[in-house]
Amino acid sequence: MATQAEAFPGWSRATLDDSIVNPEVYTDSTAIHDLYTRLRAEDPVHWTEPVGFRPFWSITRHADIVAVAKANDRFINRERTYLSPIEGEAWIRSMTGDSHLFRTLVDLDDPEHRKLRQITHSWFQPGTVRSNLEAPIRSIARQHVEMMRSKGETLDFVNEVALWYPLRVIMTILGLPAEDEPLILKLTQETFGSLDPDVVARSQTLTQGVGVLAGSGSGNPQVDLLALAQIFFAYFGKVLADRRASPRNDVASVIANGLIDGAPIADREALSYFVITATAGHDTTSSTAAGGLCELAKNPAELAKLQADPSLIPLFVEEAIRWVTPVKHFMRTATEECELGGKTIRKGDGLALFYWSGNRDAAVFADPFRFDATRNPNPHIAFGHGVHMCLGLHLARLELRLLFEELLPKIAGLELAGEPKLSTANFVSGLKTLPIRVTWR
Repeated sequence: MATQAEAFPGWSRATLDDSIVNPEVYTDSTAIHDLYTRLRAEDPVHWTEPVGFRPFWSITRHADIVAVAKANDRFINRERTYLSPIEGEAWIRSMTGDSHLFRTLVDLDDPEHRKLRQITHSWFQPGTVRSNLEAPIRSIARQHVEMMRSKGETLDFVNEVALWYPLRVIMTILGLPAEDEPLILKLTQETFGSLDPDVVARSQTLTQGVGVLAGSGSGNPQVDLLALAQIFFAYFGKVLADRRASPRNDVASVIANGLIDGAPIADREALSYFVITATAGHDTTSSTAAGGLCELAKNPAELAKLQADPSLIPLFVEEAIRWVTPVKHFMRTATEECELGGKTIRKGDGLALFYWSGNRDAAVFADPFRFDATRNPNPHIAFGHGVHMCLGLHLARLELRLLFEELLPKIAGLELAGEPKLSTANFVSGLKTLPIRVTWR
């Protein structure tokens, strides 16, 4: 294979391989997209050797990402789900005996993946989502818009609205009490932002004897993910026992009483199911809502289009999802030798599918760095592709559509009131602050 010097004259390892895994680089969208753009143009299937990580192939073109995602028998999840330092991988194995802290849909392959997915499949189908959830979610959206208006003209949309709206939705669907929302939000932020300095600074001990701060290999403090897992499992362990004893009409009961091959779902799988539903189920939607509103604040003409014709809001939602791409990557591992993008992928090689890069691919999207609220078609891959496509995508689309249907007619003027900031994370990330100034109708 070509050496890095041959593929990228003048580029050092520190500015390429180390940068693509560095969470701090993801706080600057220009910097990370400059890197992605060059990779797509010059070495779209790039052998990557960051210091402290096992090597892997960086897959940055839309077509290659789709090809890998579709071949789920040739490229599997269970060996490596996301980019983690070598010492982090070893630590998880020492704690759990396998490569995962949790055993969720994104960590597993068929047939386990398919059987777990089937448990809640009917709940998240588009017809069920619309018929059962549109009215209550619209009510929640309306409440949050009114709360937003009560704050006056200037606010931080992320921390005062976007984080809370989809959290209330997912807590309602799971049947969890509203008073537990601050805890679930805190745990989610610490899971996905374990290296973000603002998240680390806010971290406190949640249960006696269980700390949430630890040292990373670099000597920098980070959130202790084992402590978080213990807190998650303790919380959802109570939910699991309650729903098995007294099932209700909620997703928590569906998970708790799910069957795998006719037998009750194992506790670790059930608890992991709760965790991913409660965390990914709201964090990605909040990031998309904030990123979409940010672009409307920057582009008044796009806002005017949607206000003139609200039927365009679903197209705006898809563009916001493409633009933000909350899940920046997932990993796969090759089960056999094959060729991709002119490169030989060996059995056991890891591949990082960089969805944010694929969603800026000029071969697929015209003028990909322009936010086009009415872009159509929009074949983005922010929900993944193939058998592992996001289970909650119809719910996420509904939540976003209803929020903006309720919000946009009430806005007379919208602008940024400060500099938005992205979170420090290379896996799941989005805006962590969005100061805006709104003139209300």
